[in-house]
Amino acid sequence: MKKSSSFIKSLAVGLATFLVLVVFAYGFAVTNINFAETRSERRMASLTRILRALAHPKIFDYNFETVNVEVPFYLGCPEGGVEPPKVDRSGAFILVSAGCAEPKETIVVEGYNFQENSAGPINFIGFSADAPDGVPIQMGSFQADAQGNFRVEATIPNRQIKEDPQAIRAVGRVRVGAPMISQEAKVTWDKIVETVFMALLATTFGTLLAVPISFFAARNLMVEVKSPLSSIALSLIGWALGMGLGVAISRLLTHFQTAFFSSFLATLAGAIILPILGSLLARLTLFNQNKEMDLRFKSRLVNVLYSLFAAALILASILFLGKLLLQIGAYLTPNKDVPLYFLRKFVSQAGEIFTILAPVVAVLVFGGIVGGFFGQIGQTVSDKTSPASSKVFNLIVAPLAGAIAAVLILRGLDWFYQFNNPAVTLYWPAGIGAAIGLALALVVSSKQPLPIGFIIYGIFRTILNGTRSIEALVMAIVFVAWVGLGPFAGALALALHTVASNAKLYSEQVESILSGPLEAIQATGANRLQTIVFAVVPQIIPPYISYTMYRWDINVRMSTIIGFVGGGGIGFILQQNINLLNYRAASVNMLAIAIVVASMDYISSVLREKFV
Repeated sequence: MKKSSSFIKSLAVGLATFLVLVVFAYGFAVTNINFAETRSERRMASLTRILRALAHPKIFDYNFETVNVEVPFYLGCPEGGVEPPKVDRSGAFILVSAGCAEPKETIVVEGYNFQENSAGPINFIGFSADAPDGVPIQMGSFQADAQGNFRVEATIPNRQIKEDPQAIRAVGRVRVGAPMISQEAKVTWDKIVETVFMALLATTFGTLLAVPISFFAARNLMVEVKSPLSSIALSLIGWALGMGLGVAISRLLTHFQTAFFSSFLATLAGAIILPILGSLLARLTLFNQNKEMDLRFKSRLVNVLYSLFAAALILASILFLGKLLLQIGAYLTPNKDVPLYFLRKFVSQAGEIFTILAPVVAVLVFGGIVGGFFGQIGQTVSDKTSPASSKVFNLIVAPLAGAIAAVLILRGLDWFYQFNNPAVTLYWPAGIGAAIGLALALVVSSKQPLPIGFIIYGIFRTILNGTRSIEALVMAIVFVAWVGLGPFAGALALALHTVASNAKLYSEQVESILSGPLEAIQATGANRLQTIVFAVVPQIIPPYISYTMYRWDINVRMSTIIGFVGGGGIGFILQQNINLLNYRAASVNMLAIAIVVASMDYISSVLREKFV
């Protein structure tokens, strides 16, 4: 029995080994591994040339004194032979071992009277009707001794034999003067600075979006969020109404501002007064909320109206501030000859940011206010009415909420797929959504809290996983089509990828926090926002800082690849140098990347030790 068991184990091991070999053999086949190519002379010559060029980065340029000396030479020996050329020996001159040779033959080139320690290439010069001045092909190089003499062997290139004489030319060069920073090094410096700040902006804006998203993608915070169906349905309806109201108010305020506040002084007054009024009204609203926890419907409605008015004032202040910055930027000339010109240009760019963000803020704030108010009404209906009344209420609002949600989703999909069919984008989704809402109202108990937080958690996690699975390189291609070639497209691509990656890391850190402080804060009667501020945030600040600095390091490295598709930065110039076979310039680019990445790693480690 033991022998049989041992035989089976041996057979299994042998079979597993065979399968592993088959897998690796197939891998070699599909990856076209061919070690014979590594021994090819042509391949080795190309590899040697590239490695030697990379080992000599063109950081400095020099002024040279150049001496060109050449002698006639025949590619292919004529029948009558070749007479030795007359050589002027009063200056630098070269001699060749033969006045003619076949392609790929080796000849000896000797030079005399060159400047001491001069060096340079030995070229074969091919003349033709298309190139009367000749096309140089390097055959070798020389280094003169202290007397200005040299002797080297050179191989004739494999070119078509011609009856007309060609030439062998030696180009002697001697450095004069002090070394200068090369143009390649200057371009590399500009692009590496562009790369670092592109990564910095992408990390900053990506982190600002990733932090709030991470709380919605944290399982331990969202799994406990439960609401009855009446609250969820009314909240969905309220969000839809509030978002539409936000769009309408944003457009109205923009038109009002353009029509009545076109002057600089009026815009300045609005940018100063409106934020003050909005903040005072917002504080009054918060004071009323804290004063009485159990407000009647009328009081809640008044409070919501105050909140909407405060939000409208704050939105108007954002629009006025954006227009004010644009007007100031229009007076400031963004001329590069002016000191600190970039600060002047930044004023206009900040105005653009406020103008773009205003409608987004309006949609989110108004949607949140109206959705929260409607959700409170639904919660009150569930708490204060009988099960039968709540059931009837759910049968009314749940189908309506389902229809609205389905129509909004299909409207969004219609932008991508252009159905151009009301039945697909309106009637069918409204009917299906209403049917789903009606089914939920019939099946779910009117008092039963539903895990809405878990659903929100799943939606955010799915979006983050999908976004993170798309490489930043692909995102850069899309943004290049939107904003054009340059670092702006690269920064947008890196920012989007930063949001997806950092939000996942942040949410996982939130999921690993200690539950003790969370329970202690909740025991005091704190609401959800207070719980996050006082129990969650203090525990996650150090790892958030660490992840953010690490992400900046990653973005610096990724930005070198982003440039290959036109996303700006050092990668763009690196690709150009590689395509042009300018490996010495490419070596400068890669050296700068290595220095910056190593410096970033050192700086981030020091900052983590100090602050984390």
